[in-house]
Amino acid sequence: MKKIYMLALLAGGSLPALAQESPLYTARDLTAENMFSVNIEGPNFDKAGNFYVVNFRKDGTVGKIDTKTGAGEVFVTLPDSSIGNSVNFDSKGTMYLPDFKGHNVLTVDMKTKKVSVYVHSDQFNQPNDLCINKKDQLFASDPNWKDGTGKLWRIDTNRKPVLLEANMGTTNGIELSPDEKTLYVNEAVQRNIWKYDVDKKGNISNKTLFASFPDYGFDGMKCDKAGNLYVARWGKGTIAVLSPKGALIREVPLKGKHCSNLTFGDPDGKTVYVTLQDRKCVETFRVEIPGKRY
Repeated sequence: MKKIYMLALLAGGSLPALAQESPLYTARDLTAENMFSVNIEGPNFDKAGNFYVVNFRKDGTVGKIDTKTGAGEVFVTLPDSSIGNSVNFDSKGTMYLPDFKGHNVLTVDMKTKKVSVYVHSDQFNQPNDLCINKKDQLFASDPNWKDGTGKLWRIDTNRKPVLLEANMGTTNGIELSPDEKTLYVNEAVQRNIWKYDVDKKGNISNKTLFASFPDYGFDGMKCDKAGNLYVARWGKGTIAVLSPKGALIREVPLKGKHCSNLTFGDPDGKTVYVTLQDRKCVETFRVEIPGKRY
């Protein structure tokens, strides 16, 4: 095999794609540093494979990023000084943004780029992160950073928020398992990850401690297709990979330390895209198992 590769290079050819591919679980830069504000968050892909990240260049924007070149442009600027904290899509392709400054969840029409308030509540603290099930119900983490507390909400398709739990720690990352029967919610400051059973109506029960760590913080979380949970460990600069039983499989080291969120992307779903708040950029690494949507 090595001889064939050498002959190809000498003949002016190139290595096969497999040989050129980055090593697994090895971080590399997608974008240049300082392309985003310190509130870089919420990476996600639409169904067409377009990549979005909030707070491109400055707060209050959603950036559209080229995954081949790392270049970017402003896709939309939010009105009323709103600041998005993550990007999510429902089954119809509508973009949802938790607006931690305006106590809202916003929607963006992807064709007209019109921004609307999907739901507002004075009972919201600072809507932080969302996950959406196949019925287009939203689950939202809602931390109060000042007090170190948090709430957990479900927002039904009638746009009415349902308080699932109050008096939690600083709720942050939130994710559904691939079969949508388990909801994971972490407490960033307290460093706990809780799991709940989810019924067909979106009600939760049987709260159980899934995992905890003695140091550093937590932020965004995503599941792969096998149900493993990828957790951003803010301050340590790693993505922890936990099995469905809560066992630590590995930690993937990043270049930056303040990893805020992640998502799976590319046609095969095997590239993880991570937002870094200290470097204000996006890093990526390859994995063996695709994200749950692939």
